[in-house]
Amino acid sequence: MLTILPTLRRTGLVLAISTVALASVARADDPQQPRAEAASPAGQKGGRAGNAQSAPQASPSAAELHRLPPDTTTQQTLDLPGRTLNFAATAGSIRVFDGKGEPLADIAYTSYQLDGADRATRPVTFLFNGGPGASSAWLQFGAAGPWRLPLDGEGLSPSASPEVKPNAETWLDFTDLVFIDPVSTGYSRFVASGEDARKSFYSVDGDANTIALVIRRWLEKHDRLISPKYVAGESYGGIRGPKVVRQLQIQHGVGIKGLILVSPLLDFREFTGTSLLQYVATLPSYVAVARAAKGPVKRADLADVEAYARGEFLADLVKGEADKEATNRLADKVAALTGIDQAVSRRLAGRFDVGEFRRELDRKNGKVTGRYDASVRGFDPYPDSSSSRFGDPSGDALQAPLTSAAVDVLSRKLNWRPDGSYEVLNGAVEGHWDFGRGINPPQSVSELRQILATDAKLNVLVAHGLFDLATPYFGTKRVLDQMPAFATQRVKFVVYPGGHMFYSQGGSRQAFRSEVEALIRE
Repeated sequence: MLTILPTLRRTGLVLAISTVALASVARADDPQQPRAEAASPAGQKGGRAGNAQSAPQASPSAAELHRLPPDTTTQQTLDLPGRTLNFAATAGSIRVFDGKGEPLADIAYTSYQLDGADRATRPVTFLFNGGPGASSAWLQFGAAGPWRLPLDGEGLSPSASPEVKPNAETWLDFTDLVFIDPVSTGYSRFVASGEDARKSFYSVDGDANTIALVIRRWLEKHDRLISPKYVAGESYGGIRGPKVVRQLQIQHGVGIKGLILVSPLLDFREFTGTSLLQYVATLPSYVAVARAAKGPVKRADLADVEAYARGEFLADLVKGEADKEATNRLADKVAALTGIDQAVSRRLAGRFDVGEFRRELDRKNGKVTGRYDASVRGFDPYPDSSSSRFGDPSGDALQAPLTSAAVDVLSRKLNWRPDGSYEVLNGAVEGHWDFGRGINPPQSVSELRQILATDAKLNVLVAHGLFDLATPYFGTKRVLDQMPAFATQRVKFVVYPGGHMFYSQGGSRQAFRSEVEALIRE
């Protein structure tokens, strides 16, 4: 449910990486303070006047009427097993301007800073999700923040209680936290109107540059430029993360000590068009799901499948359906590994895209698997239909409680009450996103190589879930295996039981926290 990537299909809706950076953005700054002569309703700040009028006071624009309220900081205490954390929680926004000094957007953030820490040595980590179009609520209330919403078991339901609990696995013990919501997610919003403003933010490079700019501005605003700094991104955050770090290094004068990528997508190419590598990437996760139905599964249990996927399976794929013997051998092996009917596997030549696998694995019982977590199964609303008309039982159920939890924490605990709706997952953003128009689909592997080459002290942690079909772990492993030795020596790759949000499982969340702590305390 975090970052949604419905484009990862054979249809290949994504074509290329955008080459247009957010050139029009010149700086970010705090929202202006209200003017005495133009008070705003509902406690919001006053705004810039509208079109020139003969009256002494011009009416504020619609955007200014709905601008985000001033930042609020509250003191919080978190009682956890074996320790108590006292910290300052700030909910607020940073305004982004264009080169002419005109406001473009207000980017909302939530930060948590531990009391009594030395700012010179205290690490700070900036976190964002993906989508594009996902807020940071998934990482904040699922993994790293001071409060956690259960995202599995009984919590996997639209009607589940949105009440958050103290998070024993919060990262606040060893790093301050800043959760960033890109424009049109959470409460972040455009101030400027018009197509040009939207195009500035809804693009691969424009988005990365905006987030880098907001990070630099937050550091300036809170006197944290000398602190050790880390960046964490999930899902499409795998595209954002390396690009943001690169922008910080070369454009904004900010060095980053570590990059944490959670269930990342690093390269769209193997998920588009007729690429055979999409089947190599997904096969180990398919088999993990089938074996998990019989008992617990770890990555080590899939060594035989990984070897087959990169060896004989790939070789038979390359031979193509023109080689009937190779095709039948491949199809029969896939059927044996997954438990899917052999006749179905032969009909599809052993080449299951994610949607086909999700429906065929348990079709006899009229159930489909999750996309974010294929170990979760739900009813197919149209089990007899010849077309696929089902949602994601592992993702759709979480949007309601997560949205309510985010709004409740911001308003009740942090005393920050913007108007408008909180967008936990805004599908309209991806629909308008400019992925580029060239021949090269979006990828961040180039930037990952560059940031590791530029800074010999930078380390990277990459974490995945075994049952994730949105961003399969083996696809990332294949990409990382192609990098030069100087890079792979500083990239740690870990895989946990679970799906896209593997941290919803207690054991995986605890193990992941330990890895993050080791990276930051290094």
